[in-house]
Amino acid sequence: MKSQDIRTKFLNFFESKKHSIVPSAPMVLKDDPTLMFVNSGMAPFKEYFLGNAQPKNNRISDSQKCLRVSGKHNDLEEVGYDTYHHTLFEMLGNWSFGDYFKKEAIAWAWELLTEVYGIDKNILYVTVFEGDKADGTPMDNEAYDLWKNIIPEDRILMGNKKDNFWEMGEQGPCGPCSEIHVDIRSEEEKSKVDGKTLVNMDHPHVVEIWNLVFMQYNRKADGSLENLPNKHIDTGMGFERLCMVLQGVQSNYDTDVFTPLIREIETITKMKYGKLENIDIAVRVISDHVRAVAFSIADGQLPSNTGAGYVIRRILRRAVRYGFTFLGKKEPFIYRLVDVLTKTMGKAFPELKIQKQLIENVIREEETSFLRTLDQGLLLLDGVISSTKGKEVSGKRAFELYDTYGFPKDLTALILNEKGFTYNEQEFEAELKKQKERSRSASETSTEDWTVLLEDCEEEFVGYDTLEAEVKLTRYRKVTSKKDGEMYQMVFNLTPFYAEGGGQVGDKGYLEVPNGDVVYIIDTKKESNVIIHFSKNLPKHINETFKAVVDAKQRFRTECNHTATHLLHQALREVLGTHVEQKGSAVHSKYLRFDFSHFSKVTVDQLRQIEDFVNRRIDGKLPLEERRNVPVADAMKQGAMALFGEKYGDAVRTIRFGQSIELCGGTHVNNTGDIWHFKIRSESAVASGIRRIEAITSDAVKDFYFENNRSYYEMKDLLNNAKHPVKALQSLQEENTNLRKQIETLLKDKAKNLKNELINELEDINGVQFLAKKVDLDPSGIKDVAFGMGEKHKNLFLIFGTATEGKALLTCYISKELVTERGLNAGQVVRDLGKFIQGGGGGQPFFATAGGKNPAGITEALSAAKNYI
Repeated sequence: MKSQDIRTKFLNFFESKKHSIVPSAPMVLKDDPTLMFVNSGMAPFKEYFLGNAQPKNNRISDSQKCLRVSGKHNDLEEVGYDTYHHTLFEMLGNWSFGDYFKKEAIAWAWELLTEVYGIDKNILYVTVFEGDKADGTPMDNEAYDLWKNIIPEDRILMGNKKDNFWEMGEQGPCGPCSEIHVDIRSEEEKSKVDGKTLVNMDHPHVVEIWNLVFMQYNRKADGSLENLPNKHIDTGMGFERLCMVLQGVQSNYDTDVFTPLIREIETITKMKYGKLENIDIAVRVISDHVRAVAFSIADGQLPSNTGAGYVIRRILRRAVRYGFTFLGKKEPFIYRLVDVLTKTMGKAFPELKIQKQLIENVIREEETSFLRTLDQGLLLLDGVISSTKGKEVSGKRAFELYDTYGFPKDLTALILNEKGFTYNEQEFEAELKKQKERSRSASETSTEDWTVLLEDCEEEFVGYDTLEAEVKLTRYRKVTSKKDGEMYQMVFNLTPFYAEGGGQVGDKGYLEVPNGDVVYIIDTKKESNVIIHFSKNLPKHINETFKAVVDAKQRFRTECNHTATHLLHQALREVLGTHVEQKGSAVHSKYLRFDFSHFSKVTVDQLRQIEDFVNRRIDGKLPLEERRNVPVADAMKQGAMALFGEKYGDAVRTIRFGQSIELCGGTHVNNTGDIWHFKIRSESAVASGIRRIEAITSDAVKDFYFENNRSYYEMKDLLNNAKHPVKALQSLQEENTNLRKQIETLLKDKAKNLKNELINELEDINGVQFLAKKVDLDPSGIKDVAFGMGEKHKNLFLIFGTATEGKALLTCYISKELVTERGLNAGQVVRDLGKFIQGGGGGQPFFATAGGKNPAGITEALSAAKNYI
């Protein structure tokens, strides 16, 4: 059975059980601060489980893209070494929100597996939660009784809290679960070892295939449990593992989910899968990781240096280094797999087809960049090896390569091993542990339970229509972190505060308390469909009615910038072409940032056209045409722009200014004339095929012109009020260029004369031509002198010191013969001598420099240099 048919049969089965079939949500989460990525099938439905929203149908089924590479669920380092862990995987799921419960979930799971898919009942085991005496959680007798009517009791196994009790987090909805495991070993293996002894023992052929979670409790901050008002079903079946079972193979990577990718890797690399373990691991890593990266980019998350983008970059770099190390690929090649991936999965996930060109370009550029980093790392590693006494490299130095330059530790170990070296793993792990502890300590947070003041009170956002409202506090909780200290999170029955979303920052403002106090709201965010207000203080008399007031000035400036992003999007498509798509935005009160797809630098002339296009629409005073609760299909028919990677509900809000119409939940000006003016500040590249424009509007533009005007008159004043200041500046530049050329000539002559003088001062010590001297030259001149002397003399060891503007510089040059024969290293020398000038530095084994803040230490440093020979 082909994988596409397996997925279709699952969805058709649950559709027959009156489930609504919904598409996979974007994998990259934008409104849940507790998660970077969707890491389980239930993540897109958290708001329903928490009771913060109601689905149209209480029964839902889907195939959800998931990514497990961060936080509690992190399978990254296992991927490739076994045959069943993945970074990206599909989770087939059926969901009940307060509708059916254990009886139906268990019966339907068994019916689908054994009757529809035809899996042999005799190779299936189930597990049931055995209870936990430590926290008093009871055994799941209900599930046990249901299972024993379906499967022999000797195939029902007891599971502990780790395996058979599911929790959303340290607090929140949770419940026992029943896992269904499958034993696909050969008959010979089964005759030797009973399958039940291998369940949950990480055996590659006795694996969990489906998890049925019975969500019936709420975990409180003190660890106690209380019953949920409504019981829910949350199931998840690993699509890749199901394909392995139904296609009769012994590895997920032998299914048609992966074999087309593996065949393409074999073709590109000329390596054969299934022959050598290291090659097999590398092929599995690459075929898995390209899926994770491609889907992430399609969902709007580009590789970057922070947050979710850093995780995606790390996944891709892991794939690159396995190709580099084990498949011998020293040039980009992973991007070439995107075509195969699109052909195999593009039908189920059309975003791959639509974003194919962008995905390829981004991956290729990332590969190129990291391969350069690997080359740099190899040079640095050579320097570390040459300065190491003995055959063991310091773990601290290996960690420095890993932490500062991103050089993988396993690659470090491999290269060292080839050269007869090792590194101190204990030191490395100790440094890594310190770094993790620093990071953990900085982000440590303690969250109390919600204190509920008003039960069953739905929250209403009124901020589109007003900036002030009379509100009641419905619940609050205290959150303590090392970063922010003590903070209160508050929820109101209604609120005019806009919560951060769609690129727009959350509102700030204050609460007016009846006793005259003011409580400042410093941020507003949304979590699982709830608008949360952040404050350093909690209002006194919490049961009173408060007046909530949004900072009107900040809101207006933000609205100007948000409206301008819509006009900018329209301008880009008009000037550059309809291939332009929004790839991200940040809307603040002071500026806006807009990322978009485009494959070349935007020219100065095009930027001027874009700016003019937006400003004509501002001058046109276009009114806001807003429609709320529009069926999404109707909005699309009207031509509304939808963004990839955004999660839209059945009903949406449309924002229109003239011909610009977009799906958007943000706040906007009532008329484009309110923006006053639009000014582009910069245009740059974010990644291959992604450009970024930063711009300002309204008051920020006025400030910009005011500052420019002031700078102009200051410049004129410096130019003695020249009538034509531009011509006067050009004249000064020409004069400056001529003077610089004269100075350069003089400095070269000075260096040449000095070189001849210094050659006469060389001292022969133990066969080394040695000189340590303080000189009066700039760094470039010192380098020219050192290399010039090196051309005429072998076995040269030079240390030069110079002091400029209160700073010290040490330069070390060592002939390559001395580096090779005597193990001398210029980088190590300047690192050691740098302590005399209260500084440090480094470089290559034959040439290095160190800077410091203590020129008085130069003499002592030069004196100490002789000790090296």
